[in-house]
Amino acid sequence: MHPDSFPKFVSNMARRLQIFILLLTFVSLSFSPQRGVQIARLKYSGGGDWYANQSALPNLISYCNKNLGTTLSAEEAVVEPGSPDIFNYPFIYMTGHGTFSLTDADAENLRKYLVAGGFLHIDDNYGLDPFVRPQMKKVFPELDFIELPYSHAIYNQKYKFPNGLPKIHEHDGHPAQGFGLLYEGRLLCFYSYECDLGNGWEDAGTYPDSPEIREKALQMGANLISFVFNP
Repeated sequence: MHPDSFPKFVSNMARRLQIFILLLTFVSLSFSPQRGVQIARLKYSGGGDWYANQSALPNLISYCNKNLGTTLSAEEAVVEPGSPDIFNYPFIYMTGHGTFSLTDADAENLRKYLVAGGFLHIDDNYGLDPFVRPQMKKVFPELDFIELPYSHAIYNQKYKFPNGLPKIHEHDGHPAQGFGLLYEGRLLCFYSYECDLGNGWEDAGTYPDSPEIREKALQMGANLISFVFNP
């Protein structure tokens, strides 16, 4: 090996080792949903209300612990896309109504997280869609969101959704759709669109949703958790 190439070789090996260790961590978590692990909300830049649906995740966590037998931490964490802390959370939830932007450093870190075994659920709370696709292109320039077939495992965990995502709220009369980014055959980002799934997780009375609608939303959310921890 030429002496000038050695520092680059060491750097590449260190990077591969880091990703390998992170992958082992996520694999361990995926087979051990009883550890009381914490799931997180993504605090992104751009001015959008990343903090929307504040009771959604705590209610989903409680539902999963009761109905799936998980012991997820009752409190959600908050993490930024460029933070090294992102690797502490196997499941990250993102929502909002407005603008969303990623710096190059954010995109690079988020890509490493997802490739290493992390999972991102993007839940369009109406108005996020124009920003999701171009910003996620920064993360995976080679990938496009594809609509997942109803036969996909994400719709067929403990709760069955033969027609795909449940429709929680109406906005423009469009059907609810579930899109995904697949990297080397693995679903690492699920995008719920025209659905308002997280609204259905919120406290009863926050919206005029029937108990049946809220139950469907929580069941679909439980499927997402189940898919991540028991692929």
